[in-house]
Amino acid sequence: MTAVVDPTPTPPVEILAVLSLLCPEVVRDIEQNWNAPVSDYARHLWRPVARPASGPAIAARSILRDVLRQRLGVIMQPEEIGKALEEFEQRPVIQSGLHCLLLMDRITFDALLLAWLGAVENGLSAFVNFMGTTMTMETIGREGPGWLDVGDDKVNLFGMGRHKLCRKSACVAGPVSLNKRALEAVGDEKDASRWLGTLLASQDKVFGTAADALTALNEDLVADWDRSGMALPVFIDDRLAAAAMARHLEFDGSLLSRLLIEPARRQRLERALQEAASGPFGRFLPNATDYFWGIREERVRKLVLEDGQLIEPDRPHGLSIPFERPHLRQALLDGVLLPNLFLMFLVLAILPRVRVVGGLRQIGYVALFHSILLAALDENAPEEGDLAAELQVRENAWGMRVIDEKISVREQLAGLPEGALFPELLRQYRLRTLAETTDDLKLVREDSRWRKIGRASPSGIGSVLPPDPC
Repeated sequence: MTAVVDPTPTPPVEILAVLSLLCPEVVRDIEQNWNAPVSDYARHLWRPVARPASGPAIAARSILRDVLRQRLGVIMQPEEIGKALEEFEQRPVIQSGLHCLLLMDRITFDALLLAWLGAVENGLSAFVNFMGTTMTMETIGREGPGWLDVGDDKVNLFGMGRHKLCRKSACVAGPVSLNKRALEAVGDEKDASRWLGTLLASQDKVFGTAADALTALNEDLVADWDRSGMALPVFIDDRLAAAAMARHLEFDGSLLSRLLIEPARRQRLERALQEAASGPFGRFLPNATDYFWGIREERVRKLVLEDGQLIEPDRPHGLSIPFERPHLRQALLDGVLLPNLFLMFLVLAILPRVRVVGGLRQIGYVALFHSILLAALDENAPEEGDLAAELQVRENAWGMRVIDEKISVREQLAGLPEGALFPELLRQYRLRTLAETTDDLKLVREDSRWRKIGRASPSGIGSVLPPDPC
């Protein structure tokens, strides 16, 4: 008797089992869309989200709307702003995980493309992307915001010396202008019609910071790649999160003011942070600074909280800011402090009930941030109890390197029609399934953090995952 074989491919069970230990919501997204086109997966990620219901969540959404409105006022006409904000109310989604890089970076381009697909498939006029700006201009050799990857070469984008590149951070390094001579040296006629000409159109501009330059240039590139204007990217960064955080600290009675400033509440929060860090998923948590980053001399600085002061460790003449609500708020407004990842995700996503779409590490630490907030809440306080009930639904999704082309962006663009690059890619990704694009979740299988989680689980989940490389 011949066995009947189900021809429908299914995602690797052992990988989903590992992901479900921390992110069951991500597993559901994958299972529902495994054999669907990648564009359908993107549409699913940008699906509607329930409106905030508790007092703290409603207040957090109101603050986020206000700071977003200010950002939209820079790039949109007044009549367009209301439409974009109403769309965001229905589908509040932020593509996160993007570093402050030009879209010629392969991973950044592919992530933005997924967000664009989600917006277009849902008929949105705009979509929000978070660009992290706390990184240095050069991270490791010839990588980072100061470098333009053109596939077979890397160009010093702003003509800044290597010593300066590794000692300045993208959000404060400036003023900057483009390195015209170096750009012209690597381009050719095809490049000029797809990206080089767009960059060189800004060759005489002076930007306040590298982050401002990269945001403006990326906006120009997308506008040129999709001249029909099907969906407009709205780039935000740590500075918008700082503005939102400052709004949360306006009043003693706000949830974040209580959690950070009241000694007993902060002690409870710090205990939750420590328990998460020492738990089975602690390797996902970023813990490089205490609550905030400091900004001094065009560099982002690690801070520690000691004796009621935020200080730079081992720097007697470094930053020193009283850990008190008015001082923290003013330092945020003055550009001296930026929220760390925990506070940033609280004000941009978890509290205002926004779905955040990111990479394989991010889906882990956002889930942990969510559980840390829950542990820090006082459920006997009516509003906090309502928030705790609301937080039973987690808005956390995987969207970085779902599309993961192995060729450079320059090569990806080479065969695409000028002025309609994104629409052509939309047609392509309506034909390729999530299973095909992710190569059966190969990226998850090879991720060191998830691999270790799988092997450490009591049931032996992950025993079929490959060992760590020597």
